[in-house]
Amino acid sequence: MKFLDWYVKIAVGSAMIGASMEFFMIKTGFYDKVTVLESEKRAWENSPEAQAAREALNPWRHIDAKENKDQ
Repeated sequence: MKFLDWYVKIAVGSAMIGASMEFFMIKTGFYDKVTVLESEKRAWENSPEAQAAREALNPWRHIDAKENKDQ
């Protein structure tokens, strides 16, 4: 344990940087914004428009599923 003090300094410095990043995200409202964006994303993914877009991007999906079921 020749360099124990060096490892302790690195660990303390890393913890301080991580804590300051978390503090910054809490103070700026980052988590609230992410929560809103995620809920909007989930709502859109479950909408008929999103289902139509998925179907338009892969129109042969049902054909592939039917072929796999027959095998």
